Amino acid sequence: MTVEQFDPNKTSPKAQSDIKQTTTLDTPNQVIAEQASQVGHSQTQGSRIGFVSLGCPKNLVDSERILTQLRTEGYDVVPSYDDADLVIVNTCGFIDSAVQESLDTIGEALNENGKVLVTGCLGAKEDEITEIHPNVLGVTGPHAYEEVLTQVHSHVAKPKHNPFTDLIPDHGVKLTPKHFAYLKISEGCNHRCTFCIIPSMRGDLDSRPIGSVLSEAKRLADAGVKELLVISQDTSAYGVDVKHKTDFWDGMPVKTHMKAMCEQLAKLGIWVRLHYVYPYPHVDDIIPLMAEGKILPYLDIPFQHASKRILKLMKRPGSSDRVLERIKKWREICPELVIRSTFIVGFPGETEEEFEELLDFLREAQLDRVGCFKYSPVEGATANDLPDHVPEEIQEQRLQRFMQVQAEISAAKLQARIGQEYLVLIDEVTDIGAVGRSYMDAPEVDGKVHLSDEFDVKPGELVWVQIIHADEHDVWGVKVDDE
Repeated sequence: MTVEQFDPNKTSPKAQSDIKQTTTLDTPNQVIAEQASQVGHSQTQGSRIGFVSLGCPKNLVDSERILTQLRTEGYDVVPSYDDADLVIVNTCGFIDSAVQESLDTIGEALNENGKVLVTGCLGAKEDEITEIHPNVLGVTGPHAYEEVLTQVHSHVAKPKHNPFTDLIPDHGVKLTPKHFAYLKISEGCNHRCTFCIIPSMRGDLDSRPIGSVLSEAKRLADAGVKELLVISQDTSAYGVDVKHKTDFWDGMPVKTHMKAMCEQLAKLGIWVRLHYVYPYPHVDDIIPLMAEGKILPYLDIPFQHASKRILKLMKRPGSSDRVLERIKKWREICPELVIRSTFIVGFPGETEEEFEELLDFLREAQLDRVGCFKYSPVEGATANDLPDHVPEEIQEQRLQRFMQVQAEISAAKLQARIGQEYLVLIDEVTDIGAVGRSYMDAPEVDGKVHLSDEFDVKPGELVWVQIIHADEHDVWGVKVDDE
């Protein structure tokens, strides 16, 4: 079977940064390759596992847990199909293009290697996978860590392993650079957004014990992580399922609640960035923590739309008027606040007037970072049954118009940063200089800070930078003395 590898986007690299058609991150596979080149293959043939991690940061954390257990048992993780005795593909099933990417990757792995296990969100639809790829060795759903390991054992025997010489770090195997990490605080979601099938794949909200979350965060900080990216399906709902019960960490009681978690994470002395936050009223309590410098003044809130009727069809909370009022209030408390959001254009029934309402909202809200998707009729989503689906060509036109408005907003906001100085976390040093991020930039989804001809820094280092140039996505700067 020959399947061409999925090309997520045909647009320019700059456009891809904001109009990404799948949720897959580039970092995991790069890190696997780098780790393999640094460590080399410790095992002979018969215990080598190839691994492909697709999807969002939540899926990445699942990949890290599987890889940690594999390495604990002595398996060697390799970056190529040729060297692998078996390949695991951790799939995404969020939107149609992500499903296609997953199916194409499974096909490529079968063609190149032949022995493939499938796990992840798309694994919840086993029949869909086996209908197209009947030769896969096994299929499991999301966060099915033990089942994946059981399937690996049945096809690739456990290697001889000395746990005293082949040690795994306390924080486990990470698929991010050493200086930042994703901290997943819960699984599942209690919302039933009509365009989303995540609850059917990952279930209802299941919050991790606060003690477990904080212990993992402490291990990561002790290992040198400089930035924690807090993720879940609904971060602001953390603890709702357990009625915000009190747990214990470091000998003291702590509530299973977003604010209590943020207050404790702030004590680690590293960057803490919040993602996937619903704009519930108690989010207001987090803004003062940002104003006080305890956590980064950055909120990732997926507003999705501005039209009250469309939001109701989506089964999303809130209205644009209330959102604008709250954004204004937040910025009064914390003027440095950066807001990132995502939106859907071309939702079934969306009229031209409602799309213009969305553009007006963008102009009024002046959001800092914005991503956009065209509506995708994912199998199993109830929105598929709504009338008046928007034709593909109109969806594409609206997407381009949306991104043009946001590009103008972004360009103006970044131009205003010229002359200002910011603390920048260095991500990499290339042959043309260093590349990093300020508090305004989450990895892979936001912009970058370029330090041309700057080589006297290293990844994970925090340096002060003065901004000297900007476009609609990124900024350029020069290193300044730390006073």
